[in-house]
Amino acid sequence: MNVDHDIQWDLPDPFTLEIVVREEDTDRLGHANNVVYVRWLEDISWAHIESLGMSWSLHEATGKAMAITRTEIDYLASANAGDHLVLGTWLTGFDGRFRSSRQFQLVRPSDGKTLVRAVSTHACVDMKSQRPARAPREFAEILSSASVRGGKGLTRD
Repeated sequence: MNVDHDIQWDLPDPFTLEIVVREEDTDRLGHANNVVYVRWLEDISWAHIESLGMSWSLHEATGKAMAITRTEIDYLASANAGDHLVLGTWLTGFDGRFRSSRQFQLVRPSDGKTLVRAVSTHACVDMKSQRPARAPREFAEILSSASVRGGKGLTRD
């Protein structure tokens, strides 16, 4: 992906997704709606794990998936229709069994502003029962090897 190298990322080497804010992404206030930001976080999360080999076919073969258990979003500045944005993400934690975390940063390269910072946590679940389940070996290997240090990771409850 051709991303502006002048972006001040919170962590090194993000997986990125380029976004152009569409008119239908905006709300009555004229800026991107908070629901749209959540969709962008989900879009990049799937693209990132699939790029690491954690494909939907692997999910189906193992019968397991990582379900979002919490998302924290800080809206720092608004995005408007026509804005060109770059969303970066990193895997920032895996407990070796059930839980993982990921961090996000949404930047508008034209002015260098960070518009959003977010963190999500995930728990492995059995796709049939929807109950917590130990992450399969394949997930554990991918999540462990792709996790970066220094980010906002898992916290002890």
